[in-house]
Amino acid sequence: MTAKWEKQEGNKGELTFEIAPEQISEGLDKAFQRTKKNLSVPGFRKGRVPRQVFNQMYGEEALYEDALNIVLPDAYDEAIKETNIKPVDQPQVDVSSMDKGKPWVLKAVVTVEPEVKLGEYKGLSVTKQNTRVYQKDIDAELEKQRQQQAELVLKEDEPAAKGDTVVIDFEGYVDGKPFEGGQADNYSLELGSNSFIPGFEDQLVGHKAGEDVEVKVTFPKDYQAEDLREKEATFKVTIHEVKEKQLPELDDEFAKDVDEEVDSLDELKAKTKDRLKEEKVSGSREAIEDEAVSEATDNAEIGEIPATMIEADINRQVEQYLANMQQQGIEPKMYYQLTGTTQDDLRKQFADGAEKRVKTNMVLEAVVEAEKIEPTEDEINAEIKDLASQYGMEESAVRSALSDDMLKHDITVKHAVDLIADSAKQDKKKDADDKD
Repeated sequence: MTAKWEKQEGNKGELTFEIAPEQISEGLDKAFQRTKKNLSVPGFRKGRVPRQVFNQMYGEEALYEDALNIVLPDAYDEAIKETNIKPVDQPQVDVSSMDKGKPWVLKAVVTVEPEVKLGEYKGLSVTKQNTRVYQKDIDAELEKQRQQQAELVLKEDEPAAKGDTVVIDFEGYVDGKPFEGGQADNYSLELGSNSFIPGFEDQLVGHKAGEDVEVKVTFPKDYQAEDLREKEATFKVTIHEVKEKQLPELDDEFAKDVDEEVDSLDELKAKTKDRLKEEKVSGSREAIEDEAVSEATDNAEIGEIPATMIEADINRQVEQYLANMQQQGIEPKMYYQLTGTTQDDLRKQFADGAEKRVKTNMVLEAVVEAEKIEPTEDEINAEIKDLASQYGMEESAVRSALSDDMLKHDITVKHAVDLIADSAKQDKKKDADDKD
């Protein structure tokens, strides 16, 4: 293979490469085998015409186009490897020459990744992380568990207060007419949860079971149903029941109900402290990684990012997000219905930050190359085992689904993140409003 890369303006360039006569010969043989299957020639059974007869009748050149389509993908891949370029889009290929008995010469206009010039990525300054667990953290976690264990008890002839749950029928009207989705029966609503239109829940506070209440609200300007945005609405509400939370006592019995592995409240507190410590250490590590890698990315010099790279990133994010939803039993169509959004909305959501994600990945790949990071076979096997466990798949299925290059890429990028984070110095102070 002989290939030459000439960089042009921006991220484009011209790749000139040859296809050797032996490769051409193999392509012509395959093209002929495909063509003769449907070829009818007088004196020969269908599909049995000899190659020599075909060449005499039609000329070998009649096979060139099919042969080129057969050999081009491998030849292009070889040229990419030889010139060490990183295409990000389909090339525009033109034939320069296809002379018989000589190498075929092709030219391709290729869009490639912009060059990355690494700046400082070791010994970066990051914000000091506090992994200490305070008593207030433990108390807050226990209070959250108390709320989860709370029972709802009917309030007899008492008005509803914030934090209470009311069971209601309601029907909404806009311009005096009911609107779709504006009615329900025996709906349980926690007052103060902010799950309804702003102002709706507040107007039920102070009312008792058996009362009818007229609630007036204005739909927010960003409401999911466009036809209702900023419209005034009236809801006719009937309160059937008012229930208040009855919280359990914070004692040994509560501890046993929350965690069957403990026998006392003190044990639950100790276990809670250990768990919160693990979470803080893990969160601290993630924060250091994010800040250090972000700084390394900002320190690098990177050319303009091609639009195709941005689109590819958005596509990956959307596909991964929907795949995670499907793991939870939520199909894409159901997800859009539940959230009142569309695929375009989801794409816009991931469009924010797409350029930074692309740049970050390019910088990490550049660090891998600069540091000559190579994964071991044990690391590859461990990665396969982790992925199999994470997705509930057989290890053999993971190996079939992912190429060695994909596995190696993920492992080496993780090593690059570790290298940047491990060398970072925690010497920045948090802002005053961000302190523990």
